[in-house]
Amino acid sequence: MDLDPTILTQIIRMPMPFGKYEGRLICDLPISYLEWFSQKGFPKGRLGMLLSTMYEIRINGLTELLEPLKELERNKNRF
Repeated sequence: MDLDPTILTQIIRMPMPFGKYEGRLICDLPISYLEWFSQKGFPKGRLGMLLSTMYEIRINGLTELLEPLKELERNKNRF
């Protein structure tokens, strides 16, 4: 399996395109919403893969891994 290096970047940049949390970044979605998708089924395609990846990050307590990327993104947008 090839690892796509853009996955984490997309998680911190991509807003949820629909639903209760439309417009909120995938990295900022509440765990309850991700758990709901886990039970009901993640959407097909790239969005589902990003949501399921964020779910795995959350349930494994790895959200701190996103912080350096979020900081870089904030700094990039300042200039």
